[in-house]
Amino acid sequence: MRGQGVSGPLPADRGVGRTARGDWATTRLILPYLWEHRGRVVAALACLVAAKLANVGVPLVMKEIVDGLDRDAALLAVPLLLLVAYGALRLSTTIFTELREFLFAKVTQRAVRKVALQVFRHLHALSMRFHLARQTGGLTRDVERGQRGIATLIQYALFSILPTLVEIALVCAILVARYDWTFIAITLVALAAYIAFTVALTEWRTAFRRTANELDSKANTRAIDSLINYETVKYFGNEAWEAARYDESLQRWEKAAVVSQTSLSALNIGQSAIIAVAVTLIMWRATAGVVEGTMTIGDLVLVNAFMIQLYIPLNFLGVLYREIKQALADMERLFGLLDEHAEIRDAPDARPLALAGGEVRFEHVDFAYEPGRQILFDVSFTIPAGRTVAVVGPSGSGKSTLGRLLYRFYEPLGGRIAIDGQDLRGATQASVRAAIGIVPQDTVLFNDTIEYNIAYGRPGATRGQIVAAAQLAQIHDFVSRLPDGYATPVGERGLKLSGGEKQRVAIARAILKRPTILIFDEATSALDSRAEKAIQAELRAIAREHTTLTIAHRLSTVVEADEILVLEHGRIVERGAHLALLAAGGTYARMWQLQQDEALRTRAALEEAEDGAPGGGP
Repeated sequence: MRGQGVSGPLPADRGVGRTARGDWATTRLILPYLWEHRGRVVAALACLVAAKLANVGVPLVMKEIVDGLDRDAALLAVPLLLLVAYGALRLSTTIFTELREFLFAKVTQRAVRKVALQVFRHLHALSMRFHLARQTGGLTRDVERGQRGIATLIQYALFSILPTLVEIALVCAILVARYDWTFIAITLVALAAYIAFTVALTEWRTAFRRTANELDSKANTRAIDSLINYETVKYFGNEAWEAARYDESLQRWEKAAVVSQTSLSALNIGQSAIIAVAVTLIMWRATAGVVEGTMTIGDLVLVNAFMIQLYIPLNFLGVLYREIKQALADMERLFGLLDEHAEIRDAPDARPLALAGGEVRFEHVDFAYEPGRQILFDVSFTIPAGRTVAVVGPSGSGKSTLGRLLYRFYEPLGGRIAIDGQDLRGATQASVRAAIGIVPQDTVLFNDTIEYNIAYGRPGATRGQIVAAAQLAQIHDFVSRLPDGYATPVGERGLKLSGGEKQRVAIARAILKRPTILIFDEATSALDSRAEKAIQAELRAIAREHTTLTIAHRLSTVVEADEILVLEHGRIVERGAHLALLAAGGTYARMWQLQQDEALRTRAALEEAEDGAPGGGP
């Protein structure tokens, strides 16, 4: 893949929004955010016009000053008054420009903030399926560039493009009113040629910018993914491999960026050539007019000043157009994220869940993550309010899927799931998730303190409530021994804590939430036997006050469940209490025997190792 060109189509990044909307459609999405502050926008535009009127007035006053100097010294008072007017107009240009910036600063930053918040909320509203497929590095880069693009578009379009067009219109009006048609003809032809040339080349260059953006996002995705999985990279000694993969993306980005930059030089040369020819022709006509006596020296100064005023903003206009096109290209992917539709939505008539104990019922539930790969087949069971049902079975049998369906991360393909007789599809997602607490198998913590991560279960909880939850989760003593106590940072994804410590934090977090329904998804899988026994009693005590779904691999953790479901290939093949299932001699009994035999072998191996250790003999 090294050395591959950038002209071919790129594979679409999964989970990153794409859109085929035009530039105007993208721009129109910003207008509602500006309309919220229409008073400030109108005031800022008024200042803009005032600043440009003052700016155009400066050359007119200069003409009068120059012509006034040709008169008798007795009239020297007139140029002095004109000089005062000249200075006042110069100052007015700056004052109105800065006042415009002052009025509009809040509008720009508020728009960026609201769009960023809207995208953030929308990303959290998207389905689990989207987030499992997303590429985090590219996604964050798209959002970052899109936010910058919004600020660029607003600032440049309203306060750079528009003022330039106003100034061009004023200058053209004065040329038409004061001088013969050749001046305005040369000006308009030059403007038309400049705009046509700029638009054509910028449209051509935009494709390179878009390609560079995609490659930049891909490179960032690879870098973030590699850093997140730092330990895995180290385990296999693949630092050089990861650097090579990152460099591959950077090489492709470099080629696109170089083409984009070199094409910019061609654009600048062409723009400067058009302006130079136009200014030369205008000055030739003005000089000829002075020689013929149809124009004064002041007229020559006026035309020259107008050309300078036109040249500077017009030259900048090309830069602005390029920046706006680049901003629109950056915004495409940001607004493409808003086009992503949430797979799970509240029904129009959805109501908050009315809890009356927390009975959970699965009725003939079928489910598949992907077409042709069904996970659950006609699953039916009930967890009475305040009781505990455990689900066991081999990996891949669909145990964790039950929890995801209960949380409404996905919708069942068939059947229904109900809490206290209410179909979850008719309840609001927020109320369903507020009623459920989960201790997941793979606990991921925020890069913050232990206290923050426990308190995440119920933001606003008091310190005493946090400590009480930690005590129930058997982690308070460990935290108390740390130098910083509850203020100890846990690191990215909680990597500074052991697996067992992370699970205890997750248990404390779930306890603090005070849910009606609890899901323990392999909640003690990362604990050693001693820690597991210590916490199992607490979990059982907690479960007595909640409707509990326990998903487990180790059968020893579910022997006291009110009912045990044995799931195999997505179907419930056995159900009953622990002793009844053992007596039945079926799948559960075989799993129990296998785990007991494994436990005996492990214990024997440990005893043998202790006997063989120095000082371990009789």
